[in-house]
Amino acid sequence: MSFCIGIDSGTQSVKAVVLDLGTRKVMAEARAPHTLIAGLPVGHMEQHPQEWTAALDFVLSEVAAKIDGTRVRGIGVSGQQHGLVPLDADGNVIRPAKLWCDTSTTAECGIITEKLGGPNAAIRKTGNLILPGFTAPKILWLKRHEPTNYAKLRHVLLPHDYLNFFLTGNYFMEFGDASGTALMDVRKRAWSRDAINAIDKKLATWLPPLSGSHEAAGRLRPELATRYGFPLDVVVSAGGGDNMMGAIGTGNVIPGVVTASFGTSGTIYAYARNPVIDPAGEVAAFCSSTGGWLPLLCSMNVTTVTEQVRALFGQNHAALNAAVAAAPAGAGGLLLLPYLAGERTPNVPAGSGVLLGLNNQNFSSGHIARAAMEGVTMGMNYGLRRLAALGVKAKEIRVTGGGAKSPVWRQLMADIFGVPIVAMIEDEGAALGGALQAAWCVALSNGNPKAKLSDFTTGTVALDEATRCVPNKANLARYRELQAQQDKLSLALRDVFVTQRKLASAR
Repeated sequence: MSFCIGIDSGTQSVKAVVLDLGTRKVMAEARAPHTLIAGLPVGHMEQHPQEWTAALDFVLSEVAAKIDGTRVRGIGVSGQQHGLVPLDADGNVIRPAKLWCDTSTTAECGIITEKLGGPNAAIRKTGNLILPGFTAPKILWLKRHEPTNYAKLRHVLLPHDYLNFFLTGNYFMEFGDASGTALMDVRKRAWSRDAINAIDKKLATWLPPLSGSHEAAGRLRPELATRYGFPLDVVVSAGGGDNMMGAIGTGNVIPGVVTASFGTSGTIYAYARNPVIDPAGEVAAFCSSTGGWLPLLCSMNVTTVTEQVRALFGQNHAALNAAVAAAPAGAGGLLLLPYLAGERTPNVPAGSGVLLGLNNQNFSSGHIARAAMEGVTMGMNYGLRRLAALGVKAKEIRVTGGGAKSPVWRQLMADIFGVPIVAMIEDEGAALGGALQAAWCVALSNGNPKAKLSDFTTGTVALDEATRCVPNKANLARYRELQAQQDKLSLALRDVFVTQRKLASAR
């Protein structure tokens, strides 16, 4: 039987899975870490793209050693969204990539928004607000702060596009990931001339043409095929952002399915056949990597927060979960605003962490750990309620990521979201989504025009029913009250956050 390889290049590591298209089972896996650049000013988050390609090369070599490489037919790449990979005319990286979690571009967001005619005009012209996490303000930041580097710019790629470029030598961008740049009119699935001109008219020539998610980015470069022992005709599919590929890997390719990812960042999203545009701009009006749309909410602070708390108290994961389980629901009235890296939803880019409600009874590691877990989950619930207001309602939520592995956290999710929660048997949803999209692309490339992505997700994507949690009715009202407090506090502290960031940045 044939194999397809899925790659997921996240903020912390690159993962690979090999999917046997006959058995629909994952046959091999590999992982390689990479790091953030240390010592940058507050709000700046960057990585060297060369670390991604080194990690990609490592995981492909690792899985190639575990399988019959001659059976590989396709590769699909998932990557962290929004990052700016600036290349010169020869395809060389000009500077480190500014990442999705970089919030240093608030001023640039304001400039672009003003040139577009204000927030409402930005939504009308692109479908989205211009937010610090998106790619467009990063490009303007480069122009304003590093003019020498900007003068070299000739190609703009996103992280997964850069890995596709490494694999194929082609400059390629598909609708799904491109919709997270804030340079695209998501309704038309086309570049927005207005958004581009708000930065630089020349930018139109530096962006790749947009392609459908069913199209191939190209064929694997012959020297790489030889290196890994793969055939010379291996198809590299369009790939997509990690959320788009995570949707595929959780079977979120038809209306009615909602996915929540509890990883470094957190996302909640659902497939839609038509654009879902939020007039308030809180829901990202993204395209899917399956030919539809993917309305999405993003929280920038999820397992980063719980991992910081775990490290602070010197606990392993089992001890952290036990401490959270032992603390009461609501953490004795303790609230933790988890905005360690600023926040996108709610939109407080200058946000920082806040503990509110400490007293003699709740000043303990267990209460603080539970408040952290509850705080990030209520941040996600803010987004879920916004989706519901736009008509995208959840009857059940499929959860992935590190948080989904914790039984106590899954129960907490059910209690805060108010709907059943279930994890996936194959937790590497984005990597699996890459493999499934590659299988679809291979089928289309081999002359099967009727091939549908659902042909491959059905029978491959499976729920782990042993992980299912239903809401505890006794906790629902308590969490509604805490949610209202957290939402009110986030709004009330916006000006304070701005001042606090200036103090934190003072040398």
